Amino acid sequence: MARASRWIRERSKTPVAVAALIIFMVTVIFVLPGQSANASAETGGGDSPDLSFRYTVNDLYRMAEAFGPEGRSAYIRARLTFDVVWPIVYTLFLASMTSWLFSRGFPADSRWQSLNMVPVIGLALDYLENLSTVAVMWRYPLRTPVVDHAATVFTPLKWVFIGGSFILVIVGVLRLIWEKVSSR
Repeated sequence: MARASRWIRERSKTPVAVAALIIFMVTVIFVLPGQSANASAETGGGDSPDLSFRYTVNDLYRMAEAFGPEGRSAYIRARLTFDVVWPIVYTLFLASMTSWLFSRGFPADSRWQSLNMVPVIGLALDYLENLSTVAVMWRYPLRTPVVDHAATVFTPLKWVFIGGSFILVIVGVLRLIWEKVSSR
């Protein structure tokens, strides 16, 4: 982990952080709204595991039932296309921005520097969630033991790490402001 954190920090120079911010903002403003509307239309507009914070195994199977065959196919297609790329986009933004901000707000040997790995853990959890929910949707109406329970664990953990990553960016901005103000 320390080696990966250092590798990310070494590459998170200003041009990379700015490019990651631009890619993230363009995706949020121009791509996500259309993707969200399509997903809602194709799955019937009900609950979705990847947008929920918490759900039970029974809730997951209710969602699969509510999606119907076409909705489940659309859900699987979205998880194996758009949801492969989107986590990379937000992780690139969050990891590079955290690295960039923390390299300016904290000493180089500070433990805070390794927190740039939080978004990477969120990415891994997002992929694990996607794989597990896709397996459930693909096999429905058959049960998918263990995998269905795993999905209910991966989802809230994903949100904790991704939400925590945005909080780290805010902490980095505040720390950078503090460093600039206190140095005057």
